Amino acid sequence: MKEFTYAKAHDTDSALTALRTPGTQLIAGGTELLNWLKEGIETPDHLVDITALPLTGIDTGPSGQLRIGALARMSDLAAHPEAARERPVLAESLLLAASPQLRNMATIGGNLQQRTRCPYFRADTPLPCNKRTPGTGCAALQAGDTAQHAIFGWTQECAATHPSDLAVALAALDADVLVSGPGGERRIPATAFHLTPEEAEPHRHTALEPDELITAVEVPARPSARLSHYLKPRQRASYEFAVVSAAATLELTVGDTIGSARIALGGVAHRPWRLTAAEEALRGTALADTDALRAAVAISFADARPLPDNGYKVELAQRAAVRALRDAARRREPGANGGPR
Repeated sequence: MKEFTYAKAHDTDSALTALRTPGTQLIAGGTELLNWLKEGIETPDHLVDITALPLTGIDTGPSGQLRIGALARMSDLAAHPEAARERPVLAESLLLAASPQLRNMATIGGNLQQRTRCPYFRADTPLPCNKRTPGTGCAALQAGDTAQHAIFGWTQECAATHPSDLAVALAALDADVLVSGPGGERRIPATAFHLTPEEAEPHRHTALEPDELITAVEVPARPSARLSHYLKPRQRASYEFAVVSAAATLELTVGDTIGSARIALGGVAHRPWRLTAAEEALRGTALADTDALRAAVAISFADARPLPDNGYKVELAQRAAVRALRDAARRREPGANGGPR
């Protein structure tokens, strides 16, 4: 492993100052960065420990919004009453992510900065990968195995997917990622935090600038957040990444008719993929009308471009979206776990 220096930042300003030095990386829980170091994906000159920064709080604001510090642990947020009761999709996405040991270490900000689990990106021996080594190509698209790759937003430069479960829930909740940098604080919608290769070079993973750090995530208060659910089809029930996943929030009107819905998918693109066309089509649809639900969801798949090995994701993702909506609706029943009483 390449040698590096280590220092500890005690406030946000000192962390931002450190980031101005080229070759600097921040470390908190370390559950992702240590993997990058071992796999040779990152070779920093300087590591700056930010665990002493006062960014661990989970607080409810005056308008009911939930502000989550970037250094809050995944396990702390999953157990927080505001997440479990008012935003169950949030708690579920965390409890289905990683193992309990990792959740006790991993931070919210770090989770959002995970990198793809594409086997060509994380290969022990160098393989063509524009995300890892710009200009080398994409091994998956060069007669590789594309079974786990994207069906939306990919280009000939890259077809990887993003692995975060939390990011999918935050996209469905219309959350914002708050970041600080030399220009002060700015907000990035969770739906735009991760970049597709249509928007930026594949090696650029997020909208975060090199001299910025995440300080918090803010989730607005909405009635639909109570009727919400995260569904994660995966190849095994234990610790595993999603094949596809679906986060849904729901508002119902008289007669179990959908007043509004928000759906985000994971495992299908470089970012959580919002089904905005389906959300519009679902308005006024009866929850009991399975054919109408499926038809509305299918509208958002007109632009899907499955690869040779992952056509199954089109059907699986649509079924997951419909089921997530129905499972979210079950929380309206008195006594439902995490739902209204």
